[in-house]
Amino acid sequence: MSFRRSLLTVCATAVASMVFLPHAALAQSSMVLKAADVHPAGYPNVVAVENMGKKLDAATKGRLKIQTFPGGVLGGEKEMIEQTQVGAINILRTSLGPIGTVVPEVNVFNMPFVFRNQEHMRAVIDGPIGDELLAKISASPAKLVAIGWMDGGSRSLYTKKPVRTPADLKGQKIRMMGNPLFVDTMNAMGGNGISMGYGEVFTALQTGVVDGAENNAPSFFTSNHFSTGAKYYTQTNHLIIPELLVVSKATWDKLSKEDQALMKKLGREAQMEQRALWDKSVEDYTAKLKMAGVEFINVDNKAFYDATATVRAKYGSNYTDLMKRIEAVK
Repeated sequence: MSFRRSLLTVCATAVASMVFLPHAALAQSSMVLKAADVHPAGYPNVVAVENMGKKLDAATKGRLKIQTFPGGVLGGEKEMIEQTQVGAINILRTSLGPIGTVVPEVNVFNMPFVFRNQEHMRAVIDGPIGDELLAKISASPAKLVAIGWMDGGSRSLYTKKPVRTPADLKGQKIRMMGNPLFVDTMNAMGGNGISMGYGEVFTALQTGVVDGAENNAPSFFTSNHFSTGAKYYTQTNHLIIPELLVVSKATWDKLSKEDQALMKKLGREAQMEQRALWDKSVEDYTAKLKMAGVEFINVDNKAFYDATATVRAKYGSNYTDLMKRIEAVK
């Protein structure tokens, strides 16, 4: 009897395994991917990822979905990168700055006037150089898989006094992103670069801690910085920095090869879709800024380009070949 009971137990266990294993496998393959961004709902990056989610849902018949968390609700960019590295966030739109510590080559894109204009930048990220850097990021210790680029626009100055030449920046404290390269860029352009978090800029402008800042037109408007008295927008276009769409490596490794290929395809589509949305938003927000009384100042960029030659020499010395390749892209 003892032997018979043991045999029955083994058989029952085998049958249970046959019944429940497929359901377990199905549960594991169904995922709701959390996608995060510091930018608000309706921003081109956020909309592009939302549309990517609709395509992913349709292509996998609901097995893979994307839920977006815009507006920095999951933390600042630093915190969200850390969450993505451990898989708590699955998809993230991130700036290049933090990635440069593990993939130094991407720092080339952070240098002032490394791109002639926005069209030149797009030609670079759409071509072999862009693909090579995505692959380097994915193969790096960053624990992030890069599936596409996003357009971060051209960054220009907004100040409380008009700026037309580097000399006009003398004595003005200008907020820059937290990277020595960016602070050095502003110092070279004639101002006093102040490293400061994005969330602190509004109050700093209001209280006079800084005299101005720099960013693209959509961010200038959505941040409401124009309401602080920074009514002059000098179109230096000194920084044209692409951004990244990444997937957590922890999440990526759970996907099948077919799902990984689908994610790369949709990432590339999101890259192109975000660009069209971006161009429309720049047009719309430029009109809104002008209606709010902001004066757009067109300048000869050569004076600012020449002033920042020392920055390119300092930070680009290890990447001279890559910079030559970028310059050669038509």
